[in-house]
Parts: sequence; structure tokens; C-alpha cells
Amino acid sequence: MSKFKFSVGPWNVHTGADSYGPATRADIPLEEKIKKFSEMGFSAVQFHDDDAIPNINNYNEKEIREKARELKKVLDKYGMAAEFVAPRLWMDPHTIDGGYMSTREEDREYAMWRSYRSIDIAKELGCNMIVLWLAREGTLCAEQKSPVWATKMLIEAINKMLEYDPEIRVCIEPKPNEPIDRSICGTMGHVMAISAATIDPSRVGGNLESAHATLAGLDPAHEIGFALAMGKLMTVHLNDQNGLKYDQDKSFGVENLRSAFNQVKVLKENGYGDHGEYVGLDVKAMRTTTDADSYKHLETSLEVFKALEEKVDRFDYDFQKKCVENRDFEALELYVMKLLMGVI
Repeated sequence: MSKFKFSVGPWNVHTGADSYGPATRADIPLEEKIKKFSEMGFSAVQFHDDDAIPNINNYNEKEIREKARELKKVLDKYGMAAEFVAPRLWMDPHTIDGGYMSTREEDREYAMWRSYRSIDIAKELGCNMIVLWLAREGTLCAEQKSPVWATKMLIEAINKMLEYDPEIRVCIEPKPNEPIDRSICGTMGHVMAISAATIDPSRVGGNLESAHATLAGLDPAHEIGFALAMGKLMTVHLNDQNGLKYDQDKSFGVENLRSAFNQVKVLKENGYGDHGEYVGLDVKAMRTTTDADSYKHLETSLEVFKALEEKVDRFDYDFQKKCVENRDFEALELYVMKLLMGVI
């Protein structure tokens, strides 16, 4: 039995539409998704602000809080918690050139309004974390904005969130590119620097997504380990990625099994989850997936994670120590491959 608790977002069960084709599956109501997540063994749901409150721009602060309380009843009905709320800034006309670092003041004010409402929703749902995926926070044209100014705008925005609520934690999910050309805060190292520059670094950390690390040419397990060493890993988004392409959000472990093994290994070795952290999935079904199989990619990811967790439990640390002492890394490498292949 896994020692971890798992979370998932409703956007991970979607219609299959992308930039190059229409929907291939029917949409599924939110409550039906939450019910299914509970049945699958997930413990928490990740939310964007407009997952929780559709058409959020049409409501005032009081109405948003009321609707969030209704959603909390649905979560309670199925024994589910909310892990976090994330402002979905990249889909709004106000944020075509970024939110926090837009060159237009009215757009920056809009981004803060959505961020404050995300904090309100999180509090009503019983969680104290918001996640910032800085999708369009960067440049389309290299000379359009100073990266110095843009970075300072991000720090200023986070400080405002920390001041708005004394308990909220701000978790940055870095990504080096797509949909923006040159991103600000593209790796976990950038997250650590931003955190240190805020008014309360203890409440600012990171969410490492496997695919985003791969897109930066980095090892996801090492990025996880870096954040753990700094005491800043607030959550993870596990998935997989075939090279330095577009963000694929493939099922966990299906492309890079050894990398996936080491992600599970570094989490387990360092007590991740001991303070209530969730193992989050951020995986998408293929466009060819049928309605009947809408949740199969989640089932695959959970099964792979738990199988790799069992491999970690069987890892021979005495043999590893001997190999390290003798600098016999060829033997250690073969041992890992045999463990993953089921030969031993």
C-alpha cells in the first residue's frame, strides 16, 4: 500500500481538443469527476479558480465565496479535500501579454483581482495554498519589457498576496517556455530566488512538474531534490515528456521509466508527504481515447507510480553503498536496470 496521498485536477479529464483539432470526447460534469476521483483512490482535488467558480468574472467577491462554500459541500460529500487553487490567468483577454508583468496597469490589477479571489476560494475550500503557473509571464518580443522590471513585478505581486492573507502559501510552478517565448521564472532555481526576495520566504515555494523540468533540459528528480534540500517543495505535478517538444503531459513513467523511478525514490527517501503534501498528477488523455476510457491515463499513472514505489522499497542500499565505495558505477547501473526490468 502506498504511503502517499494523491491529488488530481478536473482539467486532467478533458474533451481532447487542442490547437490543431476539435473535441473528441464529451465533457463530464465536475461533481461526476470528483466522485470518480474519490472512487479511484485520490484524496484531494486541485482547482483553478474558474474550475471552482465557472465564469468567475461575472461574480463579485461575496458571490464567489458563496459559490465556493457550495463546492466545499460537494467535496465533503465524497470525502475529498482541496489541495490548492490556481488563478487561470492565461485564458483571459486581459492577460494576452501576461498578468503580473503585463505592460498595462489595468491588466496587472485584473491579475491581482483573480489572485485575491483564488485565495478567497482556497480559504472557503479549506486549503491554504495557491499555485501560480506563470503561463504568459514573459515576452513575445525580446525588447518589449525589461526582464529586471518583469521579475520585480512578479515579486511585488506575490508580496501583495502574502499581505492579503497571513496564512496563504504561494507555490510557483516553473516552466521554461510555451505558450510564451521567453519565460520569467523558468526553473526551480528561479523559484528559490523569487522566494528569497519576498517579504515572507517561508510561505513561498515551488511545484515541480516532471515535463516542465524536461523541457528545460533538466532532470525532474534533481529538480525535486533541489527543492527538497531547500525545504521548498510544496507539491509536485508528476507526468512524462518525450524530449524538448511542446508540453505533453503524458502519463507518468510511460516515456522515461528510470527518471520516473528516481522521482519516486527521491520523494520517498526524503519524507515527502510526512507533512501532508500530496503527490499530484497532471496528465492528459490522448485525443484518440474514447469516452469510456476518459480516466484510463490517471489509472495508468497511479499504477506506474505505485509499482515504482514498490521498486524503491526493494532497492538494495547496502549494495549501492558498496558500489559507491568501490566506484563501481557500472555495477550499480546494471542493478538499477535489472530492478526496473523485473530481473531481480
